[in-house]
Amino acid sequence: MTNPDIDWSSVPAFLADAAGGATPLQWLWQAITVLAALLLAYLLTRLVCRRFPGQAGWRFGPREIGRVVFPLLALTLMAVCELALGRFQPVALVNVAKALLWALFVIRLAVFMLAQIIPEGAFLRSAVRIIAGVAWIGVVLHVTGLLPDVIAALDDIGFTVGKNKQHVTLWLALQAAAALVITLTVALWLGRLTETRVLAAKSLQMSTRIVISKLVRAAALLIAVLIALPMVGIDITTLSIFSGALAVGMGFGLQKIASNYVSGFIVLLDNSLRIGDVVTVDGRRGEVRAIESRYTVIKGGDGVESIIPNELLITQSVSHHTYTDPKVSMVVNVSITYDSDVDRARELLLEAAAHQPRVIDDPKSVARLKNLGEHGIDLELTVWIKDPLAGEGEVRSDLLREILRAFEAHAIHIPYPRREVRLIATPETQDLNVNSKT
Repeated sequence: MTNPDIDWSSVPAFLADAAGGATPLQWLWQAITVLAALLLAYLLTRLVCRRFPGQAGWRFGPREIGRVVFPLLALTLMAVCELALGRFQPVALVNVAKALLWALFVIRLAVFMLAQIIPEGAFLRSAVRIIAGVAWIGVVLHVTGLLPDVIAALDDIGFTVGKNKQHVTLWLALQAAAALVITLTVALWLGRLTETRVLAAKSLQMSTRIVISKLVRAAALLIAVLIALPMVGIDITTLSIFSGALAVGMGFGLQKIASNYVSGFIVLLDNSLRIGDVVTVDGRRGEVRAIESRYTVIKGGDGVESIIPNELLITQSVSHHTYTDPKVSMVVNVSITYDSDVDRARELLLEAAAHQPRVIDDPKSVARLKNLGEHGIDLELTVWIKDPLAGEGEVRSDLLREILRAFEAHAIHIPYPRREVRLIATPETQDLNVNSKT
């Protein structure tokens, strides 16, 4: 590996002009050109933002459009001015302004795209700082004329690998990393935009929207990798060996994971589960809050969210409480003593159900005599509600309180366990009684 010295003696055109290569009048014309291009770009940016205010579904707004469009328009205008002004005088100041605008455009575009795919936090701020640092370093190297020498130095640092004696340099590795990061970022950004747009389409069912968004994201990532690898000289046909090894791995160690992913797409495609449905899976009843590629999130009435592998939704029985009808029944069991009026108790149960605002009239509430128990008569009240997502706890509590007040007002008693203790006389107890009397 070699690392030749960088030619620090090269002086860019900007420094030559600053040393006297350009007259004050030429510097003035360059300054006027730069300021005019910036002002015109600002006015055109305001016009573009007014004509195209953006769409909420695509997460474009006037502020985001303006931050990206302004440096792009300024670059275009300065390029035109450079062509016209460069025929008569040096344009070093215009070149410096263009380099600064390029860095500004790259930073703003990166910030906008990363904000769509990375949650707000320390990682996003670190990524933005890294991109800004690389962009400004590139500007400095370009302005000072050291960029070609730095690239040559990085290209001389490397090593040889493989049977074909392929020479891998540090510059090639940086290019590969940059190409992969850029293509993946663009793919994730396009996938997020498409996902936001598809999820906002009210004409499609939610499960269909989720399937389309996931397929678009997976396809975008695959295309990004297939584009990035040839850009750095990697033959994608070599991936056939990796895909074969991956298939073998999925057949053994990744079988469950692959099964969950496939089951997730099946659940979404056949519309057996939808966001907001109330189901009972593996003994857990709750609302379906999310259907991901590998698992489904079910939130119970107690607030606990259960992560159910999608394979269970295919291989096990699922009790769907709102599959064709959002109305669900709720059963309240009550016992009364044998000396109470059964018919009057049933009427009071129905009256208590009628007083509850969440209990609906269709289907009607029903009070039945369920069983003749050991301690009393068992009654069963069945009511229907149409908003199971709100939970059953409050309705059940209000019903029981109303039933207690009604039973107390009409002298209907609720039984409680009783125990009778009988003393049976034995020869020992008789002798004990005789001795005690004497």
